[in-house]
Amino acid sequence: MGHAANESPRITMYSRPGCHLCEEALVELAPLAAAAKTTVREVDIDGDDALLLAHLERIPVVLVDGNEVCTFFVDAPAVRAALDHRPPR
Repeated sequence: MGHAANESPRITMYSRPGCHLCEEALVELAPLAAAAKTTVREVDIDGDDALLLAHLERIPVVLVDGNEVCTFFVDAPAVRAALDHRPPR
């Protein structure tokens, strides 16, 4: 999933309502997203049977530009590295 050179990197987090680890992950992702001048797009896996089946026991799942970076807990160095390893703008 590529992005045009002028687009910000995208962070996506798969979650479910009532997931306390997901709530904690959003708090941890906020400063990483701000530093990268992007936002976190939260996707409720309950709305997609394929996502629910694939990720039910693994949430939160964090992706950067569509590539899975971490599960269960935010690995801040891994997220930063994924955000930094984008083609030059």
